Amino acid sequence: MKLDPTSVSLEQLRLLWIGTDARLDDASMQRVATAAASVDRIVAGGETVYGVNTGFGLLANTRIPDERLAELQTNLILSHSAGLGEPLPRHVTRLMILLKLLGLGRGHSGVRPIVIEALHALLDKDAMPVIPSQGSVGASGDLAPLAHMTAALMGHGSIDVTGIAMPAEEALQKLGMAPLELGPKEGLALINGTQASTAIALDALFLGERVFAAALAAGALSVDALKGSSKPFDPRISELRGQPGQIRVAAILHALLDGSEILASHKSGCPKVQDPYSFRCQPQVMGAALDLLQNAARTLTIEAGAVTDNPILFPDEDVAISGGNFHAQPVAFAADTIAMALCEVGSLSERRTSVLVDPKMSGLPPFLTEDSGANSGLMIPQVTAAALVSENKSLAFPASVDSIPTSAGQEDHVSMAPIAGRKAVQIARNAAGVIAVELIAAAQGIDFHAPLKTSAKLQKIHAKVRSVTPRFGSDRYWADDMAALQQLVLGGVSVGDGFALS
Repeated sequence: MKLDPTSVSLEQLRLLWIGTDARLDDASMQRVATAAASVDRIVAGGETVYGVNTGFGLLANTRIPDERLAELQTNLILSHSAGLGEPLPRHVTRLMILLKLLGLGRGHSGVRPIVIEALHALLDKDAMPVIPSQGSVGASGDLAPLAHMTAALMGHGSIDVTGIAMPAEEALQKLGMAPLELGPKEGLALINGTQASTAIALDALFLGERVFAAALAAGALSVDALKGSSKPFDPRISELRGQPGQIRVAAILHALLDGSEILASHKSGCPKVQDPYSFRCQPQVMGAALDLLQNAARTLTIEAGAVTDNPILFPDEDVAISGGNFHAQPVAFAADTIAMALCEVGSLSERRTSVLVDPKMSGLPPFLTEDSGANSGLMIPQVTAAALVSENKSLAFPASVDSIPTSAGQEDHVSMAPIAGRKAVQIARNAAGVIAVELIAAAQGIDFHAPLKTSAKLQKIHAKVRSVTPRFGSDRYWADDMAALQQLVLGGVSVGDGFALS
């Protein structure tokens, strides 16, 4: 795929997330060369420009002699390679590099084309710098993560080559790459920016997209397992409210249940008046969550192609202006809203499971096992779902409302965007586990209504669940079934309409 930083779409970002090969287009490379030439002219003219020939942060007023500019950039990278914690997943690191290429490709950063080619080479050779996940506060750029990325190109730290981590110097030799020597401003251009935060947040978003789709499938299956009503999904109800997410969710649920023999079997003479909120209010709750995810997607799509380093170069005028585009507050808010939305998606799912395993609420056998007492059925899987939901509630507290001054007070307000993103990813994985339990419960509930069948669309989802976890008549070891279904959710469970955020 050719990348045009001036025209980035969510679909392109989704393809990059799953591993599609990509590189900057020719127009971007021309802009990069033009900006690099502008830096050369600024240096030759003797003007004092932050990040080009000055110190950094509180040391911005210290002028650096021309003969020490290369040393300045090298020291910048080494001093900022100060992360801790588990490495970022390889696919997140890969996405981060691609996002850095998009930002540099706008032609306002001043790096030479050789820097772009070095980043391209890492992607082409499936060589991912080992980047600690902790250490960025999401302002003045994701300094530590991006410094580790850059240090690896210079022969410092570690590089994971096709799944095998080794010292960066050794890896570069193995790959036939010379250590990168940085020119004026290049170090700052590489480590300033929101690319680590944005990559993590996009990881949460795309995982969340899959979790959301699976929750729709599980929710519809649970309605039929409960012998619930599809009337709350009548489009006329949602159209009167007008919320776009609610309208879309109601339409999907209505379509999923269409043609169900189970649903038709109790349309007349059913004594129930209303289903619990976790069943009939799915359009309202899930729709609101969908609207949050859509808003986050818009923010992150814009950020993916943004110029977020500092200072920003305007090559036509040979001017570099210091600003604050590196502040990741938009990304932090987006990640936190993803976290809150997915927390509620999981919470609603667990409530439906709780109803299904409770014979007083569902009319089904206790804990969905016919031989209860001697068998506990889904008693403890529901407890696990409850534990995951409770954990998500703690994780969902927004990181974006926190700040702590850094760099001797020069950077006195920060976004905490990478922390928000990492929490959102964990919430997505936890929610996938919650939905896995609901899918087991709902499938078992559907089985109890045989020979009546659910809808054709839900039969496909039921069959997919049963391909992983067979119907149970007595207790068995649950952890493997639950983990396999959790991975199925994270891998994408179709709801029949090609659901995707837009």
